Amino acid sequence: MITLRQLRYLQALSETEHFGRAAGRVGVTQPALSAQIRELEEQLGLDLVERLSSGARLTGFGKEVVERAASVLAEVRAIEGLSERYRGPLSGEMRLGIIPSVGPYLLPRLLPFMKENLPELKLRLRETITETLMRELLDDRLDCIIISLPTGEPRLEAAPLFNDPFYLAVAADSPLGRKQAADMAALEDVEMILLEEGHCLRDQILSFCRIPPDTEQLSVTNLATIIELVETGGGVSLLPALFTSSNGLESRRVRLLPFAEPAPKRQIGLAWRASHPGAAQFRELAAQIAGWHADLSASAASATG
Repeated sequence: MITLRQLRYLQALSETEHFGRAAGRVGVTQPALSAQIRELEEQLGLDLVERLSSGARLTGFGKEVVERAASVLAEVRAIEGLSERYRGPLSGEMRLGIIPSVGPYLLPRLLPFMKENLPELKLRLRETITETLMRELLDDRLDCIIISLPTGEPRLEAAPLFNDPFYLAVAADSPLGRKQAADMAALEDVEMILLEEGHCLRDQILSFCRIPPDTEQLSVTNLATIIELVETGGGVSLLPALFTSSNGLESRRVRLLPFAEPAPKRQIGLAWRASHPGAAQFRELAAQIAGWHADLSASAASATG
């Protein structure tokens, strides 16, 4: 069987045209290199090298073998470099998916951080609902996804990034708008506005409020529409802090009521296929994002405190 070592030795001999210099280039003794070249010739059944008193010269067959071997050795070096990239710092292309109730409110702040701290990482972004993201992740059309945990999928590994608490959004001039805190019991007789089916945020709110999934509710396509409807008295909704802190709601006729502990919240995390060779990279990325978000939250708390 032809070995990569034999091809490397032959390539070195082609470049130096001298057994001694070729041996020095690859870091072996001259007899060891000569033995490998002779073994390769025996395997192929033809001479690769014309042995001269002043050195060595490849035969026509030997030159063609070296030409073909060069592409093989180049691919091997590329594979070795690829493994180093996966073991080393975050770099290269990464296909990242993210859910719509997180992407528009997290990415404008996260991407500048990543560009500054992970300049070799090139992101290809995809925003859609959780079900689609998980399907594309398992089909190897995405490398990792930012979603609400847990995934409920044993083939995935995940790491938490941050907790995202919910506020009750009510019209400022409504009876609920005069309250200081939210009460789940008070939600039984109000119209709840939700995202349309398919959004994990909808399912979470139904679960928090103990509303049967088949209960008829007003459904919309995005969180901004929910604010418009709440402001005009069309109902109430639970909104994640990630959204409320990014949309300048102070000027709107909407009040955001905190919940008493244990307050409802969602856990946002990074998920990837457990079998992915870049799993170590994804764990590092998750740790960096979690640390960045913790620092950001601490700074915001300090500024308001």
